[in-house]
Amino acid sequence: MKRLILAGVLALGGCGSASELKPASNQHLPVAPYSARATPTATQLLTPNSQARPERSDELLKKSDTRRGDEFDLPPHN
Repeated sequence: MKRLILAGVLALGGCGSASELKPASNQHLPVAPYSARATPTATQLLTPNSQARPERSDELLKKSDTRRGDEFDLPPHN
């Protein structure tokens, strides 16, 4: 069983390709978006923008305030 799993992992590891992505021979890249000056390349289409992958905010808590009481946090009625 372990040999089968190892063979599967090795087979899948060889599937990766390091060449540049290109559309199939009978296909074309999508048309340019409205008001764009040029059609984006495959690399530009695969690169996420800042809205799709926002940067992490590492702002630490600078001051600690105690929460004020909540007048609606009442015990349940019996």
